[in-house]
Amino acid sequence: MKTLTEFKESLNLEKPVDRLSVQLKSLWYDGKGDWHNAHAQIDHLNDQASAWVHAYLHRKEGDIWNADYWYNKAQQKRPRVSLDDEWEQLVLHFLD
Repeated sequence: MKTLTEFKESLNLEKPVDRLSVQLKSLWYDGKGDWHNAHAQIDHLNDQASAWVHAYLHRKEGDIWNADYWYNKAQQKRPRVSLDDEWEQLVLHFLD
């Protein structure tokens, strides 16, 4: 899977394809509307990449204090774009 379009099309599947990174699996579940499973994919991880996705998920949840904590761990700033735009930016980043 190499494009955002392919990733979005995969949301029609019952489960994510096996070769996705944990970050993309988390974003896949979030794209399916399953925030809890998305969070479970990365909640136990402390690397910068996972922290960035973790931050997005808490921003989406509305827990801004917690989101900012994770953005800091990811060495990122909370973006001033819509959640949909941030989701797409993250997918594109991790597809590279």
